Amino acid sequence: MAAGLEISWIGALCGLALAIILILFKLSPTYSLILGAIVGAFIGGANFSETITILVSGTQSVQGTVIRIIAAGVFAGVMMESGAAETIAKFIVDKLGGTKAMLSLALATMIITAVGVFIPVAVLIVAPIALSVAKKMGYSKIAVLVALSGGGKAGNIISPNPNTIAAAGGFELHVNQVMIGGLIPAIFGVIVTVFLASLIKYKGTKVTDQEAEELENANVSNLPALSKALITPIIAIVLLMISPIGALLGIDVLTKLNIDSLFILPFAAVVGTLALGKKEKLLDYCTAGLNRMTPTILIIIGAGAIGGLITASDLPSQVVALVESSGISGTFLAPIAGTLMAAATASTSTGVILATGSFSEAILNTGVAPIAAAVMTHTGATVIDHLPHGTYFHVTRNAMNMSMADRMKVAGYESIVGLTMTIVAIILYGFIL
Repeated sequence: MAAGLEISWIGALCGLALAIILILFKLSPTYSLILGAIVGAFIGGANFSETITILVSGTQSVQGTVIRIIAAGVFAGVMMESGAAETIAKFIVDKLGGTKAMLSLALATMIITAVGVFIPVAVLIVAPIALSVAKKMGYSKIAVLVALSGGGKAGNIISPNPNTIAAAGGFELHVNQVMIGGLIPAIFGVIVTVFLASLIKYKGTKVTDQEAEELENANVSNLPALSKALITPIIAIVLLMISPIGALLGIDVLTKLNIDSLFILPFAAVVGTLALGKKEKLLDYCTAGLNRMTPTILIIIGAGAIGGLITASDLPSQVVALVESSGISGTFLAPIAGTLMAAATASTSTGVILATGSFSEAILNTGVAPIAAAVMTHTGATVIDHLPHGTYFHVTRNAMNMSMADRMKVAGYESIVGLTMTIVAIILYGFIL
């Protein structure tokens, strides 16, 4: 930022508000965020040159996250395109089906998301299985989507997905630290998910005979064996856990190893592809994974731009002063930031990026430890990240062939799951640890 430049918090707030409004009006989130940053900088008192400096410094700050997400694209591409994720989902549901149907659906989506598949894609993978189960058991679409979405949210806070990478990067942590930190909140999230889904399992629209017939006709696929499907995620998880296990056991060599996800995820993907006997498909998997990551990367660049505006302004210090004057503990700043930013963008990853990029310094200045701040911000971003102005709402609605009214009914239950994980994280990291 140019020497002596001081951006007013009013400009930052106006820029953020404009970006949110433009997103609501269906302008590309990337353009919305960049345009909001530009307008906010001008309102805040910057000239043309200073505005460019703010934009460049903001986008540069997210490059570490971008590189890691690009690397994660190889892993995601292999898991999604090879059928490995679907094999794992089918195995879980087959083993735990029947009376434990809601638990099996929630666990299937949780695990598929936890091993690095995007939550919308995880729901798409498990949705046909869920609809078949719903038809057989007489369950409603609302109930099974609560199971899928709640399980996906739980898996999303313990996965090497873009949101976890962003939460780690925002507080200068390793992604495995944030993954482990989210484990207990995730467990509570699954428990609440299964309880809620079971509570309403007969309420709402049921799967029709026609839908069931279409599912049966479409349910023909050449999936890999479970033993082969598990190789990619097991390698990734083992390698990501080396340093935490070393720290736990007091083994300095392992503790200091600290292999970044930038190396681990592509390596696991390549080995997994060879184990699947699909080496000729590796380039296709890489391309597919990168294509899936591209929209997220573009949004991150936009989020970096507006994050640069907020960081260059006195908005974070104003927010901290407001929290202090209200008598609320500074511990709550992290989950509040995550919740509000994710609600504004209807995206977990974008919400985390905005919250960490804009408020990380202010959060840490309240005395909160980096790991606590990361987990509370991350879980906070799951509370209302499923609103209709985001893609997740519509992808999941289409996957379940639901009406808009039915999909809106699911949103309240999804928020209860996200809020449960956030409350557990606050209690655990804000007051116990």
